[in-house]
Amino acid sequence: MEQTLLNKTIQFLKRSLAIPLLIFLTTFIEIYWAMGSLSERVSSGNPDSSFFDDAYLMSVFTTIILTIVFLLFYFIKNKPIRIIIQLLCLISIWFFWNYTIFVDRESSWSTYLFNEELHYTLSLSFLPIVVLSIVAVFGLKFISKKYELK
Repeated sequence: MEQTLLNKTIQFLKRSLAIPLLIFLTTFIEIYWAMGSLSERVSSGNPDSSFFDDAYLMSVFTTIILTIVFLLFYFIKNKPIRIIIQLLCLISIWFFWNYTIFVDRESSWSTYLFNEELHYTLSLSFLPIVVLSIVAVFGLKFISKKYELK
């Protein structure tokens, strides 16, 4: 009985560490891939912060938030619904961060309309978000199968 509880605890901890690592890496890569062309531009909010600092902090915040949310989603037994919800969370948060970077490093120095900001952010973000969200969802599926609580 104690061995079973220990195994379940270890499996839960492994999953609880693998999910944040996956989220952090995919978020960091997505931000650099999508918004890397703006990395040399000065931030209007904090001229002393580098693009790396912004990407790192955004990745940390995303990791903390989505890890908690995704662990709560594991109580949803309907796997297709759970995967769709996870995918929508990833896409919306990544697009929000990309939009924030675009506004901070590009449009705040110019005269972009809101629709133009969204269009430009979408044009830079579409491919990275699609590719890395698919990678993240398959990674989450792999993690949940490998460290499934039995």
